[in-house]
Amino acid sequence: MSSTRVLVADANSTDGTPEIVLSFRDRLNVSVIRGGLPSVGRNLGAAHAESKYILFLDADIELAHSSLVRRAVELAEGKQLHCVTTNILCRDGNLIDKLLYLGNDVFQYLSRFHHPFATGMFMLFDANKFRDLRGFHEQVLFAEDYLLSQQVERKRFAIVRGGVYTTNRRFQKLGHLRVGWLFLKTAMNYWNQNYFLRDHKYWQT
Repeated sequence: MSSTRVLVADANSTDGTPEIVLSFRDRLNVSVIRGGLPSVGRNLGAAHAESKYILFLDADIELAHSSLVRRAVELAEGKQLHCVTTNILCRDGNLIDKLLYLGNDVFQYLSRFHHPFATGMFMLFDANKFRDLRGFHEQVLFAEDYLLSQQVERKRFAIVRGGVYTTNRRFQKLGHLRVGWLFLKTAMNYWNQNYFLRDHKYWQT
């Protein structure tokens, strides 16, 4: 909807992102704000939001279905949820890329029985609950989305069908083994905040 406010947190990108974003102002209520590491950029965007729900998306995300956001909001409202996420799909990756993302989706479904988690690729949050939790931990250097969503009660969390497409850039940058190992260690350290405060070199190219 053209009335929906879109905030793009830009961390001094050099690819013309601000100019491209602002070229849509004739069709969308879009603004560019100061970004930083994901926690900082997401919190800055949330501070500008005035809606009941806040949807966080990564920059390289494409919705697999045009009705995904609407269905996520309807699910959140109907069941009074605090957090709604969806599956991750990798359309253009190789077989290993797709299998790793499939593994993530399976683990995410299983997590609903213990400590559910969402990724920042698609994370719809109840705005009041987001503020109660004080947003994303800005000192966290890795998996800030995982850490925040772990604080949501199981009965207030859901996964909406549909999915989002992402790229395989994470695997290209870090390698399949390292990404898989980081994911496994993160799952094993869900209770250990100090793990998330360490520098895992995730943002180094």
